[in-house]
Amino acid sequence: MPLVLTEEQEMLRESARGFLDEKAPVSALRKLRDESNADGFDRGLWKEMAEMGWAGILVDEAHGGADFGFVGAGLIAEEMGRTLSASPFLSTSILAATALKKIAGDAQQQEHLPKIAAGEALFALAVDEGAKHRPAATAMQAEKHGNGFKLSGSKTFVADGAVADKIIVAARSAGAPGEKEGLTLFLVDAAAGGLEKERTVMVDSRGYARLDFNGVEATGDDVLGEVDNGYEALEGVLSAGRAGLAAELSGAAQQAFAMTTDYLKERKQFGTEIGTFQALQHRAAHLYSELELVKSAVLKALQDLDAMYGAAGLSCSLAKAKAGEVAKLASQEAVQMHGGIGMTDEYDIGFYMKRIRAAQEMFGDAAFHADRFAKLRGY
Repeated sequence: MPLVLTEEQEMLRESARGFLDEKAPVSALRKLRDESNADGFDRGLWKEMAEMGWAGILVDEAHGGADFGFVGAGLIAEEMGRTLSASPFLSTSILAATALKKIAGDAQQQEHLPKIAAGEALFALAVDEGAKHRPAATAMQAEKHGNGFKLSGSKTFVADGAVADKIIVAARSAGAPGEKEGLTLFLVDAAAGGLEKERTVMVDSRGYARLDFNGVEATGDDVLGEVDNGYEALEGVLSAGRAGLAAELSGAAQQAFAMTTDYLKERKQFGTEIGTFQALQHRAAHLYSELELVKSAVLKALQDLDAMYGAAGLSCSLAKAKAGEVAKLASQEAVQMHGGIGMTDEYDIGFYMKRIRAAQEMFGDAAFHADRFAKLRGY
């Protein structure tokens, strides 16, 4: 498939860029941070995004969504990366919508997908339990209890976990930590008894949470997919999230690069613009070529999700690894080329570095995905 956008996709990107430039510039994130916003995003802005069809970008039309596919979702995520727009788009409109659309039963879809499309419900995906992303190492227990289960354990680094109405959580119903077999996905009410939430504000000024499950009851109707066989389903959802994050990282890196090149053309030393210095030109040229590779890798991953969802894990890992490494390089080069002022809060470039560092870690850093890529290729 050619790595080019259709006319409709180009229109979506331009529409998203215009909206976010006006409604959600970096100054909006700065305001959320300075006011210590309890949600980590503007609910009014999220409602406007839902009215534009973004909340239901992956939801099929039968459930009130736009059904624009993963490429469409990635384009929106990329533009959000450019302006560092804080929203529950990743957790609700990509991760939860993918999980419900791909593995949920008809009753679960009928109940939840229309609410996602309307922007009326927020979801969070709770997977990680330690300092690093290791879904197969899930130790949280799902103990059989009557006709249901009792969930016990803790989850960390849960994006929008403190504000979500529903939590999609991976728990071990059989086997031992490290085994892929024995995982089950549950859809739990965020207000369920025994579920404790502790909001954690990270360096990127977004809202995350630590979730403690103390014998939280889940019925058979709360199971997403098959009992004990949820690992592959989880990997599919994570692949969608990784591609979405890669798109956001690409957008953030592109904007950091644009801000830096603009600065190089304006800042003068020894009576001339520093952008004329050959050493800086070489570094900028190298970063430009890397960004072009990232854009291609991200678009390929999104196209694969649309065309062959179950087999897109390889390209999604490649995109996430490459986007994370290049975005980190872009932010480091941006701060360094800005000089000392790049480290000050007065300049926006620091916000990009912080968001990129957090997004790079989520759902696996470059080392995790290099290892995963190698294993999927048979090494």
